[in-house]
Order: sequence, then C-alpha cells, then structure tokens
Amino acid sequence: MNPILFIVFLPLLAAAIAGLGNRALGNTLAKSVTTGALFIACALSWPIFLSFVGGHAEPQVVQVLHWVQSGSLTFDWALRVDTLTAIMLVVITSVSALVHLYSWGYMAEDPDQPRFFAYLSLFTFAMLMLVTADNLVQMFFGWEGVGLASYLLIGFWFKKPSANAAAMKAFVVNRVGDLGFMLGIFGTFLVFNTVSIPEILVRAPGMAGSTIGFLGMQWDTMTILCILLFIGAMGKSAQLGLHTWLPDAMEGPTPVSALIHAATMVTAGVFMVCRLSPMFETSAVAMGVVTAVGAATLFFAATIGTTQWDIKRVIAYSTCSQLGYMFVAAGVGAPGAAMFHLFTHAFFKALLFLGAGSVIHAMHHEQDMRYYGGLRKHIPLTFWAMTIGTLAITGVGVVGLFGFAGFYSKDAILEAAFGAHTSIGMFGFWMGLGAALLTSFYSWRLVFLTFFGKPRWEQSEHIQHAVHDDHHGHDHAHGHAHHDDGTAGYHPHESPINMLIPLGVLSLGAVLAGFVFHHSFISEGTGHFWQGSVAFSEELIHHMHGVPTWVKWAPAVVMITGLLIAWYGYIKNPGFPAKLVAAIRPVHTFVYNKWFFDELYNLVFVRPAFWFGDKFWKLGDIGLIDRFGPNGSAWAVLQGSRFASKLQTGYLYSYALVMLLGLTAAISWVLVH
Repeated sequence: MNPILFIVFLPLLAAAIAGLGNRALGNTLAKSVTTGALFIACALSWPIFLSFVGGHAEPQVVQVLHWVQSGSLTFDWALRVDTLTAIMLVVITSVSALVHLYSWGYMAEDPDQPRFFAYLSLFTFAMLMLVTADNLVQMFFGWEGVGLASYLLIGFWFKKPSANAAAMKAFVVNRVGDLGFMLGIFGTFLVFNTVSIPEILVRAPGMAGSTIGFLGMQWDTMTILCILLFIGAMGKSAQLGLHTWLPDAMEGPTPVSALIHAATMVTAGVFMVCRLSPMFETSAVAMGVVTAVGAATLFFAATIGTTQWDIKRVIAYSTCSQLGYMFVAAGVGAPGAAMFHLFTHAFFKALLFLGAGSVIHAMHHEQDMRYYGGLRKHIPLTFWAMTIGTLAITGVGVVGLFGFAGFYSKDAILEAAFGAHTSIGMFGFWMGLGAALLTSFYSWRLVFLTFFGKPRWEQSEHIQHAVHDDHHGHDHAHGHAHHDDGTAGYHPHESPINMLIPLGVLSLGAVLAGFVFHHSFISEGTGHFWQGSVAFSEELIHHMHGVPTWVKWAPAVVMITGLLIAWYGYIKNPGFPAKLVAAIRPVHTFVYNKWFFDELYNLVFVRPAFWFGDKFWKLGDIGLIDRFGPNGSAWAVLQGSRFASKLQTGYLYSYALVMLLGLTAAISWVLVH
C-alpha cells in the first residue's frame, strides 16, 4: 500500500479511536494511539521529502475513490504528491508529532486528555487533506476541516468564557475569508469547467487578458479569480483586515498555539497561493495585491509585537508578521522563497511557542512578562531553546558562512523583493527591512524580560495565590522554601522530559534547516527540485543572487540594531522604555491597542449587527411571527375553549334544549332542500 495513504489516514483513525473511546479508553492509551500514529506518519513523510530534495522522486497522484459526477462537474478523491506537498507533509507531521509528545507533559493534569488528543489528530488529518488535494473541492474540504478543528481546539477549555469567545471569533472571521475562497472556486469552475488543479494551472496562461462579467461590470478574468481566492488566504493566514482572530486564539492551550497558529493552519493560505502560483502569475494586479497586503501585514503586526506584555501574544503577532513575509515572496513571483520561509518558520516558531509554554508551565501559568525575570538560572534548558529560536527568527548569521534558519529564508525573501525590480517589490523590501528591525527588538525584548534581570514574580498575585495553595497543600513535596533572591518562597522548575525532548528536536531544526536545505529551495538551477509545482522563474533566482552587497548585509545591520536597542532598554538602562513611552504616549497607545482594529470592527460591524438583530427579533420574530403565528393560534384555541366550556353547564334541560335546536335545524335543512 502506498505510504501516502498511511500518512493521511493514520491521524484520522487515531482521532476516531481516541474521540470515540474517550475516558473509557483512558488517558495513557488515548495519548499513545494518537502520538504513535503521528510519529509513524512523520517517519513516512521524511523519506518522501528527501527523495524530492535528492531529485530522485517524480510527482504522483494516488486515487482513493470516485467522488462526484454531476453533469460536467467530475472529480475523484485523489492524493497528489509533488515537491510542494512533500514540504508540507514534513512540516505538518513533524510539528504535530512533537506537539503530541509535548502535550503529554503540558496537559498532564487536564481531565479531558483523550478529547484534546483526538482534536489534535483530527486537525492534523484535515491539514493533510488540504495539502494533498488534487482538486479545489478536496482542498476546500481540508480548508473547512482545519477551521472546524481549530474552533474545537481554541475553545477546548469551554468553561472559560474568553476561550469560547476566541473560538467563535476565529470561526466567524475565517468564514468571511472563506466566502471569498468559495466565490473564487465557483468562478474558477465557471471559467475552466473543471476543479482539477493540474488542468487549471495548464490552461491558466491561455486565459490571460480575457474578461468576465462581475457585479454588472467587465473585469479581467484572472484578476477577479485570484483576488477572490486570495481573500480566503487572508482569512486563514491572518493577513491585515482578517487578522483579528489570531492573537485571541492564544486562549487555547499552548500546544494548540504551536500546532495551529505557528506551523500549519495559518500557513494554509500561503500554501494555496503557492500551489496556484501559475494562476496568480497571469495577473500583475493580483500579484501586486498579494505583495501589498503581505508587506502591510508584516510591518503592522511587528509594530504591535513591540508593545505587548503577554508572552504568547508577542509570538502570535510575530507569526502574523512572518506570514506577511511569505506573501511578499509569493507576490513578487518567488513562491519557492515563500515555501522555504514556511519550512524554516515551522521549526523556530513552534520552538518559540513550546518554549513559551515551558516558561508558562514553570510560572504557574502566568503569561505576563512583567512578572518574569532571571529565569535563565531556574530553567536553563528552556532558556537555551528560546535563545536558539530567537537567533533563528531574527536571522543571525554570516553571509557565505553559516546562519540560523531565518537567516537564509527571510533574507531570500528580501532579496527576491528587491530583485523583482518593481515598485511594489521595493515597497515589500523596505517594509520587510523595517519589520526585521522590529522583529529583532521585540524578540530580544522577550528574552531579556523573561530570562534576565532581577526576579519579579513576587509581584504577581496569580503566582502568590498558587504558592499559597501549595503551602497549604503539598509544599514539602514540591520543595517550596524561602530563598534569598526575594522570590517569596517560589522556585520555578524546569519542564518534564516529554516537554524538553520536542524543544531539543525543534532547536536542531532551527539551527540547521536553513543551512542544510537552502540550496534545494532557492539556489540557481532548482528546477529538478520544484519540478514545475510552483511558478518560480530562474531569472528571478538569478536576480536574487545578484542584488547589491548592501542588500545582503542590510538585514544583519537592522538585526544588530534591534538587539542593541532591546539590550539598552531592558538590560543597560531599564528605566528608558518607560520614559520613551511617556514621550510618545499617543503613538504607544495606538500601537498597544492593536491600531484599534477590534474597536473599529466592533463599531462598524458588531454593534450594527446586534442592533439589526435586536430589531428583527422584537419587531419581526416576537411582534409579527410569534404574535400572529404560534401565539395567535394559541390565543384563538384558548378563546374557543373558553366559549365552549361555558356551554358545558351540567344541567339536563340545557343539553335537551341544544339537542332539540339541532334536530329542528336538521329537519328544516332537509325540508328546504
């Protein structure tokens, strides 16, 4: 049997076993089944990926079953495996397997572990269905599947109101984007009379310059189709305008943040644009829109990341920003660079999220960095893992020698934007360079606030309450005692081994993923690797490698600048940030409040929707439908029964009179007729 079938369907089988067995199955067995299935899928995925890296594999399509045949709409359920799919397979299965293992420790005290692990595996199956899709309908099936699974995972702690609100927000905002995606699929079928992705991509260049009627006007066909499809990508990948759900999704358990919002679900939009890159290449306008939205998003999200105090929200906005980089690459015609950054980003962003989870675990679930400090002495392994992740995301490296993962992939995107020699490409380059400065600042700010300086956790009421509970419960078992460092008896502890092993593996990926694989992804002559799975021209690759020397060194300069600013503000002169905030209070308030997007949407969309809903409910539902419908019928029956009850007097002469009147009426009717 083809290994791709095991890769895709083992997570589904594991999810079914854990979900249906639930507590009857027991925590250990449910975790073992789901985690084992993902490690098997991961072990089968890497040889497929490496075979494409070595140029020994050819694209293949594995037929599963005949699915739909309705008029001219015909498609099968088939699993497509090419270079693009192989990259996503190792990203999804590797991160998911490590997140499953990590969750053994992080969720150890949760009473609903089988349900949690079933949701994780269900999400993984849906994501695998998305990336192996051979047609747009199958892609949409996986697309909606990850939307459902993310709703379940974000709202896993359903007794927590904020988690429920975040889950609903993610679901609703993604449905807005999905409307565009659906219209794009409908329009694509209307134009090409097929939903087969290979057929569409072959015929797409022939549609360049054609027009189609839309909203009563004539538009460029491919521009309309591509922009509609990209709206779907904006929702799934949290781009500016449809980004508001991503930071709130941090209400879910930290392993969920690592799986869904760092490495897999949010990259689905990037994958879709890269998969359909031959379509997008036919419309300069659509490519410009992708680049502009990506560039605006990467800078916008980076600014917000500089002001946040919640450790997970900083990393969440970092994710939003890094996704913007990927769209810039796809928009300037370098989907190979976009996929390379997606690949490296999976390792270092999952590492940062799981590292943050380890910090939160050590700090009694306190997430505010203002109550951290000095933790490198208490959780040294987590400290080194987070430092490696920070070195990777900030792009530390030496040109021509060695660099961490982000050094190769993020720099390649900036070089592609510059090498595209277009005005929109230059916009993407300068926005990307500015965001690289901010990324370095907020990433090192996180490290310095968390691991350096004096301990500040005695100021946290949350931690002090937890310590108080420990002292009254089992303080001797946990080794709590008063320390000389002023920590009020609390001693942060390193995470268990099943949480540290994933950190170690991801650290290895954050160090080596870029160095080992950059030749395959972005070097000249990579046609044997991509095999036409993306529209990545050799000419642009040549321009990328021929950019001026200052372009190659600029990311290093801004990275060092951001590091020095963070060091000065949070190590050398800790009072400086407060003074700076006071000096630019309006700007800081604007950025800290996330550019007031939530407030704007609440004013423009949410409040009017509630107002209309309230009016329709009171005037339409209650005042009209209920009044003359069920309530009116009930009133008529009640009045009729009251009148009829008055006729039931209980006296014999009354009944005899009624019988006589009835008999008289009957005889009269017969005589008349």
